[in-house]
Order: sequence, then C-alpha cells, then structure tokens
Amino acid sequence: MSGAALRLIHCRKLSSTTGSEAFQWRNLIRKVAKVTGAVVLGGCLFITYEVAALDKAITIDTSAVVKEKYKSYIYLKGVSSEEKDNFAAELTQKARKELHKAARRFLEVSSWLFQQSLDEHFRHVDADPHEVALWVLLKKAKSANKAVRLQAVQELGENHNWHDYQYQTAAQVIDQRTAVGLARTPQVDLRFFRPPPALLNAQEDVSAEDGLRQLLGSLPQSEVDKCVQYFTSLALRESTQSLAAQRGGLWCFGGNGLPYAQSLTSVPSEKVESFCLQALVQHSKVQSHCGPIVKNGGLHLLEKIFQLRKDSLKIQRNIVRIIGNLAINESLHQDIVQSGWVSVLAEMMQSPHVMQASHAARALANLDRETVMEKYQDGIYVLHPQTRGNQDIKADVLFIHGILGAAFKTWRQKDRSNSSEDDDMEHRNDYTECWPKSWLAADCPNIRVLSVDYDTHLSDWMSKCPAEDQRKSLAYRSQELLKKLQQAGVGQRPVVWVAHSMGGLLVKKMLLNAAEDPNMQELLKNTKGILFYSVPHRGTYMAEYSINVRYLLFPSIEVRELCRDSPALCNLNEGFLNIVKKRDIQVLSFAETLPTIIGPMIKILVVPTQSADLGIGELIEVDVDHLNICKPEKKNSFLYRRSLQFIQEALHKYINS
Repeated sequence: MSGAALRLIHCRKLSSTTGSEAFQWRNLIRKVAKVTGAVVLGGCLFITYEVAALDKAITIDTSAVVKEKYKSYIYLKGVSSEEKDNFAAELTQKARKELHKAARRFLEVSSWLFQQSLDEHFRHVDADPHEVALWVLLKKAKSANKAVRLQAVQELGENHNWHDYQYQTAAQVIDQRTAVGLARTPQVDLRFFRPPPALLNAQEDVSAEDGLRQLLGSLPQSEVDKCVQYFTSLALRESTQSLAAQRGGLWCFGGNGLPYAQSLTSVPSEKVESFCLQALVQHSKVQSHCGPIVKNGGLHLLEKIFQLRKDSLKIQRNIVRIIGNLAINESLHQDIVQSGWVSVLAEMMQSPHVMQASHAARALANLDRETVMEKYQDGIYVLHPQTRGNQDIKADVLFIHGILGAAFKTWRQKDRSNSSEDDDMEHRNDYTECWPKSWLAADCPNIRVLSVDYDTHLSDWMSKCPAEDQRKSLAYRSQELLKKLQQAGVGQRPVVWVAHSMGGLLVKKMLLNAAEDPNMQELLKNTKGILFYSVPHRGTYMAEYSINVRYLLFPSIEVRELCRDSPALCNLNEGFLNIVKKRDIQVLSFAETLPTIIGPMIKILVVPTQSADLGIGELIEVDVDHLNICKPEKKNSFLYRRSLQFIQEALHKYINS
C-alpha cells in the first residue's frame, strides 16, 4: 500500500472475535488508526490517508482532490462465525503486513518533511513523498516570498515524473503567476496547462473572416496613425472579389508581403484573414486600442483562427504578435491567461521553428512580471534567454538588419553549395535558422541577445502605407527604435551592436541621438563595441543604379539616403567617429568582395570596400556577397569565429567577472 493507492482489503469482523490475541490486535489497530487517521465505525475499520487535511492545508477544493480522497479508503469487511478460530492467523498474515507498512511509511514521510522544514500542516501527512512533493510545491508557488515562489515553479517544471492525474490536478489549481512561470520553464510538460475554453456557439457560427471584420469595425478610427486608418479601411472595404481585382505586384508588410491575385477569381479565405490580421497588428500597437480588442472578443476570435490555421505559420505568427502587443498592458494579463493563451504559447515555445518560438517567447516575457522587468515592444525579440534560468545576464548584444532584411532571416546560416552528400547530411544536422540564437547564445550564455525588426523597402511599389514616407527616414526610425530599446532595458548593461548594411547607419544615428538626449547617456556610456557587416558608411552604387533603372526599382527614402557621398551620410559619419574616439568604443568591420545578383539582369557590388571602411578599427575583406556577409557557413568558419572573438573581447571584463 503506497501513497493514496486505490485498494479494497477484505478481512474478518472484529466484533465476533474473543481472546487476548484479538484484544491485543484491537489495541494495535486503534494505535495505528490514531497515527494514520483511521476511524473505527460499527465494527468496521476505515483507514484513510489524510487527503482531507492536506486539501485543507493548501486551501484547494477540486474534483480531483475529492476523487483521490474517496479512492484512498481501505475497507475491512466482516467474517462468518465459522471462521472464528482462524481469525488471528489470517489477520496476522493479511493485515499485519499492511498496517506495519503504513506505519513505516508514515515515519519515513514525517522524517522527510521534517528535514525539509516544511509547513506545519504537512508534518503529519501519511503519503508517498512523491505525492506530498507536488502539493508542497503548489503551496510554495503561492508563497509571499518571491524567492520561494521562483524555486517552487522551477522544481515543478523540471520534474518530469509526475503522474497524469497530478498534472491534471495542478492545471486546475495553479494561479496566473505560476502558469506563466511554468510556460517559461525549458521543456515544461504541457499537461500543466488547461486547454483554451470552448468557443461560444454564437462565435462558432461567425466565420473567421466576418469575425475579423466585425472586430476591426468596432475599434476606434479617429485620432490614430494614418497608416492604421489606411489598413483598417482597406480591410473593411475590400470584399473577396474586389481584393482579387487589385493590381499585381507585392504589397509588403513586415518584410513578408501579401501577393494580390491578378484576376477576378476569388481570393482564398486564408488570404483575406491574413490581410485583416495585418490590420489588427497595427491596432494592437496602439495602447488605447488594446482594451477594446479584448473587450470585443478578440482573444477568443484569435484563438479560433489560430486553431483553424494550424498549417499557416505566417498567420500563427501574426496572431501571437498581436497577443505579444496586448501583453504589454498589464491590465489585460488576466484576460489573456483566462482565455487559455498560456497553453498555446507554452506549446509554441517548443516549436522547432525559430520564428514561432521567438514570437511566443516575446509574448510570455511580456506576461511574466515576476522575473522580467523589461517590456518588449513590437519588433523587439529576445533570442536568448527565452526561458527562465539561473544564468546571470551581464551584457546585451543587439542585432540590427538592413534593407529588405528581417529579425530572423538576415542572421540565418549560409546555404552551402557544391558540397558532397556527407557534407550535406552534416549541414542539415548542424544547420541553424538563426546563428545568434543557436551559436552565440551557447558560446556566451550570460549575455542577452536581442534582434530588432523594422520595415525597409527598396521601392515605393512595396511600401506598406502611402502615408508613411516620413517614417522611412533614418531620423524617424532611430528615434522610434531608441524608445523601444529603452523599454527593453537596453543601456542598463554593457552593449555590443551587430549591424548589417543600412542597419549600421541606423546604429550610428541612434548613438548620435542618444548623445543629445540626457535620458540616453547610460546607453552611450555602456556601448562597448560595434560590429559592422558591409555597412555603406559612404553610400552605395545601388542607390544610383536604382535611379537609372526607375522602371525596375522606384527608390524609396531609404535608398535615396544611401547615395554615394551624400551630405547626410558625411555628417553622420563625422559625428559618429567623434563619439567612437571619445568613448573608446571598439569597432570591427567586414567588407564583401563578391557581387550580388539582383534579379535576372543586375549584378552589383552593393557596398565596395572603400565604403565599408569606416576609417577606424579593423577592416576585414571576405569572399562573399552582400547578402551572405552576415551569414557564416558553419560555426567553425572564420566569419563566425572572428565575430565571436570581437564580441567576447569587447565584453571580456564584464561577462567574465
């Protein structure tokens, strides 16, 4: 008999027994009953583990506890008068072993609990240590002491040997804070989380497309960003047929893009949903719109679409992107948790796709006010650490992409070519979608790795919104990103910036802006190093080339700012060099030497060596093109090893202290 095991034991009726031996056994049974909580009623003995006392001690009242309590009774039936003479022997054989085992278990558990210095309520619980441990940890997870809470959640999540019914019981009783903490525990068992509640029939009768339109129509439209108005009006106005009739080309959003159908054939519902979700993403960036999104059923609608489009990673990312934006508002945390999103995010965190996992990690970090003080705005992603851990973070490394780049795809591993079959197999096994997350985090575990996402476009054909021209300039983007990075806590620790192409110009502009802002002096002071991958410090031929082939590339503001030796670039460079020299910031630059193929007819050296040469720090030429200059071929390649060396040297006295 172990723990709260379910058992029915038959033995003899004590009331019909006489003799000194039976009398001795009655006394023994009464003593054991007194210790274990047994009760003698009408000549029948009931022995029960103190599940009821345990229930009361942790103030938990669930159907699972009651069910286990009932199952833990031991029932002793009576015997016939003909078997009186054999009573003592049979009782000795059958009952003595079980009773002694129970007493022995009680002493073992009591000793274990005493050593653990646990709550007084648990000192006399007669149960398997494994059973008791779960309840103790659940109680500790609600402790007023933060350190006790954190340790309890960690132990809950790291123990993978709980029984199925224990997971189910825990899922019913864990509070919001514990649920979020478990979701941010590495490889946590998903049985800890209750599934999202079933949707109401009224919601199920409305299609996802109609539901999105109704939600968008219910949101405020006045006094908001012009682009938010633009996206919303399009989503509400365009029917399936009129959307299909739009002109060809690429309507780019967030670096991905939504292809328009080029005929009057109907557009699949998934495309319309994606279009509406992108409009909803913009609304979720407006803090005053987040409350109405939740109030008007947005959380349940998004859950419905998430389940409906399990095969669309893009739609799922946009949905979780919205949840991450909503989670910035602490007043909405309870609604998000109660609607079942923690279980969805916990599962998504374990996705093999780096983008899926990173979107979920951002949303959960914004929900975790227990261990995360920062808030991650739209476009700021934590690549490491994405879960709770004991590692003390001592520095930050920020990755900033360039034109047509993105927070993840810019930093993926280079695809190999002309390799043998064995090399291909090794490559597939070692391949990483994001080397800062996979390689750098492993080599520098006590740094926080952030990747920044922002929209860039080579052509006005691909602009998100016709009203946002001013938002594409370096000046606007640098101010916008500085605010987001400040909320993410960047500047409170030593920082190394890693930038590709135009991202390097953005870093330079941000540091110049920080130098002029009294509230940003810590960021400037803590900048220890900057790593440039083919950054056009003096402009690029590509800007001129695109002007000459206007029919192919209509130059946007970003490209026009990159013209060779433009006054703006010269001033930016001069101001930046003054900061580097004054602050003694370490600089390393890589330069491409191979031309980049753009389309079927264009082949160009995007950033020549003379433009990539900042004039300070080390310059290294690499035999790769502009796109692959920031994509190491493998972990032991020169490009990665030298980059890692630079980061470690810039942060040496901080991360090794």
